Amino acid sequence: MTETSDTRSAAGEAQEAPRSRLQRLMRYIPLIAPVLLWAVPCWVLLHTGQRWPLPVTLIGTALSVLGLAGMPLAMVRGHGRRQLDRAAIVGDTLLGCVWVLFTWSVLLGVLLRLALTVGGVGDGQDRARIVTWAVLGVAAVLLSWGYAEARRVPRVRRLDVELPRLGAGLDGTRVVLITDTHYGPLDRARWSARVCETVNTLEADLVCHTGDIADGTAERRRAQATPLGTVQATRARVYVTGNHEYYSEAQGWVDLMGELGWEPLRNRHLLLERGGDTLVVAGVDDVTAESSGMSGHRADLAGALHGADPDDPVLLLAHQPKFIDRAAAHGIDLQLSGHTHGGQIWPFHYLVRLDQPAVAGLSGHDARTLLYTSRGTGFWGPPFRVFAPSEITLLVLRSPRRSG
Repeated sequence: MTETSDTRSAAGEAQEAPRSRLQRLMRYIPLIAPVLLWAVPCWVLLHTGQRWPLPVTLIGTALSVLGLAGMPLAMVRGHGRRQLDRAAIVGDTLLGCVWVLFTWSVLLGVLLRLALTVGGVGDGQDRARIVTWAVLGVAAVLLSWGYAEARRVPRVRRLDVELPRLGAGLDGTRVVLITDTHYGPLDRARWSARVCETVNTLEADLVCHTGDIADGTAERRRAQATPLGTVQATRARVYVTGNHEYYSEAQGWVDLMGELGWEPLRNRHLLLERGGDTLVVAGVDDVTAESSGMSGHRADLAGALHGADPDDPVLLLAHQPKFIDRAAAHGIDLQLSGHTHGGQIWPFHYLVRLDQPAVAGLSGHDARTLLYTSRGTGFWGPPFRVFAPSEITLLVLRSPRRSG
């Protein structure tokens, strides 16, 4: 028995060692990442054989140093205690620009240079300069396109979702999902109104908002959020909190949404009935709620389902896709989530997958549980969307027992 305990203890210590090393490494990422984001493009575009005139090299390097110093400072002033919108806009825009520049400096810096070398194009200086102009050109095009994508009214994405337990009376139920509107430093009140106008053309039975309404308090972003009061649904408009509400006085957002006519589903449910059949529509607080320190805020799925008939199908609103493990354990039929933004700026979705089980679209989990993850209706931080378009989602629920 002693030997077994010692063996387990040794194995446990062996597992803990890599974890603790990884945790220590993670602490330094906020310091390392900005340096890499600015240093790599600077090196690739200016110092890998281009032999630019000295003034060009000095100016380019100086701009990189200013970006490295200014971006974190602007983001701290914009998203920290001071909440200065202008600083947030500068910091967020710089972050988006340098992420795109970093990505394509790495990709084209390697692949294009290799292709030019294999093809025997020019000498070393010519190839280096071609890479520089190619990277700058691609980055400029993607940033211009990405800005337009972020600021436009999202396209409607429609799909039929069959729920095996859904009664025939509820076949064809139209559920519209908006999420991650992230009203923030850039005033998007007109955009918000146009989004709501688009939602109203979809003739929804149920309209859902799965959180991250804004960056900032309800009082501060009220003008941008007010158009949500014009959204129309034949049955209900329901809302659950996201993690960003807990950075900005979540209860204020819960109160404002109630004032605008939405039903905050804070660990509770309502029933949608038609043709003798029932759908349970439940919602939970975001998984970060409990650690926020706000009294009464936590994700409680058992509480949300309390009193519901276990034979009725359940549509669950939960901000983060990773709540799907708990949803599947409770036999939920369909979970609607946001949070991921589909990665927002390619290839950031690869990092999102480290934290979430799904990035976008419909996916199956366990025997009967489905998860739909929206790419989001707005954007967070950098005002760009690259290869991750925003969406307003129309889900038409289907019953296997429908007539015809």
